[in-house]
Amino acid sequence: MYKLFNLIFLFFFFTMNAQIHEIGVFVGGSNYIGDVGLTTYISPNEPAIGILYKWNKSPRHSYRFSYTQSKISAKDLDSKEPSRNQRGYRFENSIKEVSLGLEFNFFDFNLHEIKRKYTPYVYSGISYFRYDELYVESGETLKDSGAGSFAIPMTLGVKSNVSPHIVLALEVGARYTLTDNLDGSNPKNESYAKFGNINNNDWYVFSGLTLTYTFGNKPCYCAE
Repeated sequence: MYKLFNLIFLFFFFTMNAQIHEIGVFVGGSNYIGDVGLTTYISPNEPAIGILYKWNKSPRHSYRFSYTQSKISAKDLDSKEPSRNQRGYRFENSIKEVSLGLEFNFFDFNLHEIKRKYTPYVYSGISYFRYDELYVESGETLKDSGAGSFAIPMTLGVKSNVSPHIVLALEVGARYTLTDNLDGSNPKNESYAKFGNINNNDWYVFSGLTLTYTFGNKPCYCAE
């Protein structure tokens, strides 16, 4: 049993050291898409920050974990739709998200090659986020309690190795959430008034830059 444990430990140790890792930060902005305010898909109006880690399994794909937080807000008065202008609702909410998934590169992105490389990429997986349950009373949006939900991230970006150990990327990531109450339009308590399209869930979007530092031994997918 002791020998088996040692073999398993050595396997994972050499597997981890046979990969290339990235760790870094995300800096950008966020916006919300739903029943209040603008209907523009990419229109960051609040700052967003985060951290991320990537485990590159090949020049084409990597496992990615991230934590991102931001505030989302919207005002009906900013909308071009007359009905929203007349209604005049507004809200603020906080988003704290953890996300895990797979990032796929359109071109080979071998970080052990010296030459400069560029590639578009896509990312998706599963996200879990915390937010505030809201409701509208007498035209004012109020907080009820904290809540959590899942979302499906859909991210498109482009990245380049700007130095031997630094990767810079520009990305836009939309999250389709499994809730319709980021804005107070569909509260759980039936006594509160609901509004908007209660058949469509809310979205939020993170847009910005990631800057990561690469480290680790030469991976097994590289030629000697």
